[in-house]
Amino acid sequence: MTALTLSTAGAATLRADALVVGVAKSRKGGKGLVVAPGAEAVDKAFDGRLAGVLETLGASGSEGEVTKVPAPSGLKAPLVLAVGLGTAPEKDEAYDAEALRRAAGAAARALAGVKKAGFALPVEAVEDAEAVAEGALLGAYAFTAYREQGKDAKGPLGEVALLGTKPRDKAYKAGAERAAALAEEINRARDLVNTPPNDLYPESFAAIATAAAKEHGIKVQVLDEKALVKGGYGGLLGVGQGSEHTPRLVRLAYTHPKAEKTLALVGKGITYDSGGISLKPAGHNETMKCDMSGAAAVFAAVVAAARLGLAVNVTGWLALAENMPSGSAVRPGDVLRMYSGKTVEVLNTDAEGRLVLADALTRASEENPDAIVDVATLTGAMVLALGNRTFGIMANDDAFRTSIHEIAEEVGEASWPMPLPADLRKGMDSPTADIANMGERMGGGLVAGLFLKEFVGEGITWAHLDIAGPAFNEGGPFGYTPKGGTGSAVRTLVRLAERTAAGDLG
Repeated sequence: MTALTLSTAGAATLRADALVVGVAKSRKGGKGLVVAPGAEAVDKAFDGRLAGVLETLGASGSEGEVTKVPAPSGLKAPLVLAVGLGTAPEKDEAYDAEALRRAAGAAARALAGVKKAGFALPVEAVEDAEAVAEGALLGAYAFTAYREQGKDAKGPLGEVALLGTKPRDKAYKAGAERAAALAEEINRARDLVNTPPNDLYPESFAAIATAAAKEHGIKVQVLDEKALVKGGYGGLLGVGQGSEHTPRLVRLAYTHPKAEKTLALVGKGITYDSGGISLKPAGHNETMKCDMSGAAAVFAAVVAAARLGLAVNVTGWLALAENMPSGSAVRPGDVLRMYSGKTVEVLNTDAEGRLVLADALTRASEENPDAIVDVATLTGAMVLALGNRTFGIMANDDAFRTSIHEIAEEVGEASWPMPLPADLRKGMDSPTADIANMGERMGGGLVAGLFLKEFVGEGITWAHLDIAGPAFNEGGPFGYTPKGGTGSAVRTLVRLAERTAAGDLG
């Protein structure tokens, strides 16, 4: 993990391998570069011509654009990296936190193999410093567990030194500590999502969660196959019965003595999704190790809440199974009796996530939390609706859905509120069971949400985050987002817990 320090040194005197500065597009006619605040000493070392030098090299100030130049003799660091911040803000306005986060991430990734870099980006408040720290630590992430570490291999940036902060100020220290803890947990989630399914399966995932829980004072309970059979968890058992890796339900409970509210977080944890008997075609199953991203997000969020000492009780439920075809696999047409007692006719074994979540939602409801939020890579329909970078939010309470949307936007996670149209429920009527696991094809993401709603306890506020789009980035890295697992929804869940602890959510 990349180290984070708050430096008392100035940009000119910092002993580092590189200095990161920000540049932006001028608002005056949209032409020309503007050197962002924080880089004054660096610009002075270039005799006030840094913007001109960068323009000569083709820099435009576009968001995430990286330009490297050798440092002049007035700087201790040998390299200056200029990163684009987009269009400069109005005169009396500050740079947007998300722009800082993305710029820091792009810079950190471009400095792979470098031991130490000073970040002299615009920092006018604690929130700015935290955004830069968070972006840099997330951007420096690299998943190298399965790569041979040869002499030419570049490791991630070794140390991020934040400049322009107040290292002795308690608020800045707390902001840096929060950014480090949050980034470490997001990167933990990314590691899990990126781990191949021959190594990450329900039992091993449960073991990882158990070890982390013990380290951070979190109570943990793992229901294995025998316990699931005894408890009547038909959804988890049905999905997992085709695999040699038996399912698990993991309960993680962080409690605080001053907590007045309890949040329950439920994560879909299909460690590999072949589709089962309703087998996915070639081209659709190669990345299905990522189908446990919801459980990874919930796990990371609970640990982050514990590390931050939030005054709220947070319970995480990891619904873990592997969906495989075999002679013992659940078949289309089978009927499962769920933990709630409801029966479900399985029309498509590739609509398995809602089955494991249903059992976990019912179990979470038994503890009567103040709110439940489930997170899942649930439907391709949501990707078609919102694209690869935006998750959908559904809820049984409009105000709660709005709050989560606002929180997601605040922390820089793109999301969009989605409806739960009552008329789509009829499509899940079954002549054999209480409900089918499939309904109308059009609006499939909304149908899945309506199915889950059936298993939420009466009177409990609930939201569903479908992160099928942003959970796994199959394209190139951008900003602080790497290729592969992204850790989607962790920041939203942690901020929800923070706001609940502060009494901001009813």
